[in-house]
Amino acid sequence: MGTIKSIAVFCGSSSGANPIYEQKAIELGAYLGANGFHLVYGGGNIGLMGKIANAALDAGGEVTGVLPHFLNKKEVGHVALSKLILVDSMHERKQKIEQLSDAFIAMPGGFGTLEEVSEMLTWAQLGLHQKPIGLYNINGFYNSLLTQLDVMVAEGFLKLQNRAMVLENVDPSDLIDGLKSYTPVSVLKWLKPDQS
Repeated sequence: MGTIKSIAVFCGSSSGANPIYEQKAIELGAYLGANGFHLVYGGGNIGLMGKIANAALDAGGEVTGVLPHFLNKKEVGHVALSKLILVDSMHERKQKIEQLSDAFIAMPGGFGTLEEVSEMLTWAQLGLHQKPIGLYNINGFYNSLLTQLDVMVAEGFLKLQNRAMVLENVDPSDLIDGLKSYTPVSVLKWLKPDQS
């Protein structure tokens, strides 16, 4: 795996019901900023998105937000970022975030966060990128998802090698160490019935 300089973080535009999510967003943002990582995220100033961006900026980090025009019009865009890139659609937002990032982390969030990390995993499975993807599994938030992935393997819908693409940890430094040491999966999703 090449050097990781830019890390995309997918997370909720709300803060969740437990204060630990905000605390851990601040912890991760501060870690990224203090250790010279460039944070790439969805560009919002609310919820966990705002917390992680502010923490990274406060720690001296560079932060780039990628935000669709229609969300910026609703005044959820962060105005104090190193750079804010406005795009035309949610799909273009994901493409731009992928282009700008060397690795991806999913924090707790809702449909949007789940969809973003799932798409990055799908693109990796198809060989469209070879970048590491980790779950910041705060408070056991992703335990049920990890169990579901194991069900997918057991039922023959997901290869064990592709299941191994999903890294997870509860500690920012350990999670990023895992991203740094990640070896891309060489077995792609089967494209022919006879290839396993």
